[in-house]
Amino acid sequence: MAEDLLNEIETLGERLGEARKAVATRIIGQDRVVELALAAMLCGGHALLMGLPGLGKTRLVETLSTVMGLTGNRIQFTPDLMPSDILGSEVLETAGDGSRAFRYIEGPIFAQLLMADEINRASPRTQSALLQAMQEREVTVAGQTRKLPAPFHVLATQNPIEQEGTYPLPEAQLDRFLVKIDVEYPDRATERAIVLATTGGAEAEAPTIFDPASLIAAQSIVRRMPVGDSVVDLILDLVRACRPDDPDAPEVVRKHVAWGPGPRAAQSLMLLARAQALLEGRLAPDPGDVASLARPVLGHRMALSFAARAEGIVLEDVIDEVAGRVARVEKAA
Repeated sequence: MAEDLLNEIETLGERLGEARKAVATRIIGQDRVVELALAAMLCGGHALLMGLPGLGKTRLVETLSTVMGLTGNRIQFTPDLMPSDILGSEVLETAGDGSRAFRYIEGPIFAQLLMADEINRASPRTQSALLQAMQEREVTVAGQTRKLPAPFHVLATQNPIEQEGTYPLPEAQLDRFLVKIDVEYPDRATERAIVLATTGGAEAEAPTIFDPASLIAAQSIVRRMPVGDSVVDLILDLVRACRPDDPDAPEVVRKHVAWGPGPRAAQSLMLLARAQALLEGRLAPDPGDVASLARPVLGHRMALSFAARAEGIVLEDVIDEVAGRVARVEKAA
């Protein structure tokens, strides 16, 4: 590893440690959730926060916006939200001399960190308005394409699909989220600390650690981090083993999985493994990073068959079984 890159990684690791401490001033517990959210931003990707209302998802996004020094906007998704409410629209204005012209008014998507709150409460038509922005970092309105600010990240929150008034996200949009982060209920001790910290006279304020330029530089460093051949092979073996039509797929996948992850899943694992190693103070990812990221990366990129769901099969259990089997084969080899 080049000496300059080594120094950059070590310096960035120290700064990320400060960022995690800054987030912890307002987010108590949920260490894994914070780590995955920061990792997604280090990779230049988008994250989907999955959990019931009231678990701090909105607070987390607001805190990350402050700590990372990004301009942020928030959109509350509702059934009557229209695409123009997100992307913006052209309005006809009359000048003082009586002439008329269209002027484009930017929507809230023109931000460096966009919080899409309860994204699955909007109609599929409105959800699809985010597709081009998430993938290409630009939007097209009235035939004109406009670039979004850099960096651009979407952190979306989603309520469980079983709740009333929710719409399932289309597979194409789910695939554009680098990672799905499950936000669980806190344990008793953590919940006690949350209650005490948030019901007093004043709440802690998170300091700003990064700015847009330094975040973009950090994303470049992540992409230059070395990855061993064994880790690359493990990523490919894991992703391909989750496809039911792959000849090397295990029986549990061929029997229970309707469709599996595409190449974007392997790309996401490669980037997130680097980012996770960096957040944990290591210079390169190892097989343990791949195994720990299997659920967050693959869980929203594959689906069980109808028969498997009827039998009560859990997708996360299938992913764990495949990841364990692939790791054993790699170790034996």
